[in-house]
Amino acid sequence: MTGDTERDFIGYGVAPPHPRWPGGARLALNFVVNVEEGAERSILDGDEAAETILSDLAPASAPPGRRDPLIESLYEYGARVGIWRVLEAFRARAIIPTVYAAGLALERNPAVAEAIAAMGCDVVGHGWLWIDYCQLGEDEERTHMARTIATVTRLTGNRPLGWYAGRPGPNTRRLVVEEGGFLYDSDAYNDELPYWITLGGMSHLVIPHSLDLNDSRFARGQGLELGAHFFSYLKDAFDCLYAEGARTPRLMTVSLHPRLIGRPGRIAGLARFLDYARSRARVWICRREEIARHWQHEFSPGRAPVRGAVGVDSTKG
Repeated sequence: MTGDTERDFIGYGVAPPHPRWPGGARLALNFVVNVEEGAERSILDGDEAAETILSDLAPASAPPGRRDPLIESLYEYGARVGIWRVLEAFRARAIIPTVYAAGLALERNPAVAEAIAAMGCDVVGHGWLWIDYCQLGEDEERTHMARTIATVTRLTGNRPLGWYAGRPGPNTRRLVVEEGGFLYDSDAYNDELPYWITLGGMSHLVIPHSLDLNDSRFARGQGLELGAHFFSYLKDAFDCLYAEGARTPRLMTVSLHPRLIGRPGRIAGLARFLDYARSRARVWICRREEIARHWQHEFSPGRAPVRGAVGVDSTKG
């Protein structure tokens, strides 16, 4: 690994810092709802092929160069039906999720923008299109970022303060830093706590995302078939992190897609977990913006967290 200066295999190491979550919480729990439907690849939008991933149809039913009406309808389901079922699950429990929004998806469904704004969701920029940003040049990606910021701001009344491309390109993180208005990005899966990096001489916060606590596994052939499977996996992760949180509290991110978890046969798994998490004491159910602001306040770059458990809490319960 000599000569590799951009990867960090050590992180916080064996003794991560105590994050000092509000209220002495043993776990910070963040829910993310991905609004992508309408921004996926489509022949109608000039793409060379229809979307092929993260739906209940695999593989795609149409060859490259031709529309795939089945894929299109599965994505439309998320925007027409699934999103409302998912938002209602949160609303009924007074939980406010974070929304990762692709700009074009939000523009094509302004009612969703209105609903998430009314709920108080924080919106994270998820690209203008839901694509692999390795395919785009720097100037085009910068344009996509600016267009997404403008659209989210216009439709929700607040600019996005976080960025998650999902499939970032080599310029993505630098463009986020250079744009100047973001608190953080989440294009990483390498930790269970936020951390600071230095890029271009500037400090930048990364709040890692999650692919395992993610309903996309329903569409990736990774063993999730029933809502009960999703609940069981989330509960096991929660119980592990909650137990560890007596000494080293961490962050748990649950990621959701309306076209997947929004199905009637799966939503019960999410609802059961929401109820379970709400039943436990000392859990900070929070939005991603709140995590970023907390980390900035408690561990600004000039006061980086010291490795080692600070303010150890041995309280049971």
